Amino acid sequence: MLAVVGDLLEDVVVRIDVPPAIGTDTPATITRRRGGSAANVAAAAATAGGVVRFIGRVGADALGARLAADLAATGVDVRVQRVGRTGSVVVLVGPDGERTMLPDRAAAVELGGVDPAWLHGVTWLHVPAYSLLSEPVGTASQELVAAVRAGGGSISVDVSSVAVVEAFGSERFRALLERVGPEVVFANQPEAALVPAGGPWIRVVKQGPDPVDVDGPGRAPLRIAVPALPGVEDTTGAGDAFAAGYLVAAIAGGSVDEAVRSGIVAAARMLAERMAGGG
Repeated sequence: MLAVVGDLLEDVVVRIDVPPAIGTDTPATITRRRGGSAANVAAAAATAGGVVRFIGRVGADALGARLAADLAATGVDVRVQRVGRTGSVVVLVGPDGERTMLPDRAAAVELGGVDPAWLHGVTWLHVPAYSLLSEPVGTASQELVAAVRAGGGSISVDVSSVAVVEAFGSERFRALLERVGPEVVFANQPEAALVPAGGPWIRVVKQGPDPVDVDGPGRAPLRIAVPALPGVEDTTGAGDAFAAGYLVAAIAGGSVDEAVRSGIVAAARMLAERMAGGG
């Protein structure tokens, strides 16, 4: 079983067709949906046919209850602590499609003292860097990593955010990554500079519509093309869906090549569903 630890938040997506007019009004289209990198991975993994559990914390409020129920409806086994206030992220999507994230993670950062029973049956733990680089969720996540590793399970990490890693400290992050010792590290192109090639893990570098690059110890570099998907305006969550597809295939025994192709399919499916639904 795959488990994912981290954020379950509300995404407030603000789309604007012109640059924002400072100090006055700018017309926008605003939508709300379930978000959080960890929750996105869990939901996409369930959609891809995986058996998956989500571990996190939401507030003791109506929003937290709704988000947890919505995630469970995708087929995810949801295990959440409920204390405080549920977090949100404002996602500003500009006229060029570029995304600016304004996160308020609230209760998600406060995860701690996770019930060991929540790891029953888990053979792979996926940890976005968001879950490692704040406290107390960082300590809780490292404890979960140690428990899964002690049981013979595997670990993956998504670098998640250049800004978050740089605020934490790039050297500190690389040292932490060495301690966590993941089998797989996911990164987009800017994030890849924070995890140089040559580490002891498989490094999977996503580059939007460009080919996915893979390197790792004892293997020749791999480059796999991404089929074109016209009309995409908002790619929020595509990297999480890719990670989900990759992990479901890897847990099923697929090769790295097969796992990457599964990730590409999962990301394309998520984007196509979003375009069809207008969300």
